Amino acid sequence: MNTPHVVVVMGVAGTGKTTIGPLLAARSGVPYAEGDDFHPRANIDKMTAGTPLTDDDRWPWLDAIGAWAHERAGRGGVVSCSALKRSYRDRLRAAAPGVVFVHLTGDRALIEDRMAHRQGHFMPTALLDSQFATLQPLERDEAGAAVDVAGSPEEITERAAAALDALS
Repeated sequence: MNTPHVVVVMGVAGTGKTTIGPLLAARSGVPYAEGDDFHPRANIDKMTAGTPLTDDDRWPWLDAIGAWAHERAGRGGVVSCSALKRSYRDRLRAAAPGVVFVHLTGDRALIEDRMAHRQGHFMPTALLDSQFATLQPLERDEAGAAVDVAGSPEEITERAAAALDALS
């Protein structure tokens, strides 16, 4: 895979965005940015306390990710971002029109199990229901592909790379 696109690895918490994103970036030879690093401290505090973010909480975060994606336009990059709603993806596309999405999808039980076993992350499993309730999958007119998260990180990355190659 060799693409100048900026790829947003999206999905609910626990799908493996932070695992698959760097693997996909390394495979592509482009930089990776961790979407969680763009959150203001207040957002992290809310999520740590088990409080779902509002759209107003998310706009500055999405704008910061969009600015990073805009800077990488034509040079490529991979960034993780839940991008759960169409309006969030529209906001990212407004900042970086060429962005494409890899939507990591999977069985809720598998995702919850993975969340329960990860260490040092601020997102509690209690917020998973709100994530699924908010999720609006990619629509036909959105550049991107859904990729199942069953299997090893390498298998998931291979499926993501193949899906991105098919978009080119």
